[in-house]
Amino acid sequence: MPTIVRGIDPFDRKLRRLAKKYPKVIDTVEKLITDLENDARPGDKIPNVGYDVYKVRLENLSAHRGKSGGFRVIYYVRLADKVFLLTIYSKTEEIDMPLNAIRAAIEAAHTAENNDSTQ
Repeated sequence: MPTIVRGIDPFDRKLRRLAKKYPKVIDTVEKLITDLENDARPGDKIPNVGYDVYKVRLENLSAHRGKSGGFRVIYYVRLADKVFLLTIYSKTEEIDMPLNAIRAAIEAAHTAENNDSTQ
């Protein structure tokens, strides 16, 4: 059974904003989603969060930068077959996401999941 991958609202908004400046980010994120749907878990696990949260480095093909100057996607593995994309940012524009912001994003994912199940 393939993994269900879903972006929460803040992720979707940031992705749309980044796509205006870096159009190829959509293709890069689509490849990541395909990998996640096929049960790959790329990136490094973020310690001390209390959940299975990973940060993956993606290259910025629009700016011809490698992974170090590219994008970061933070995702949360809710269940073995459910992944939430929490945020995306350009490493050249933002610093690392603090743990309390990651935890708040996870709560937003839980809320979105609960809202989906009650509809």
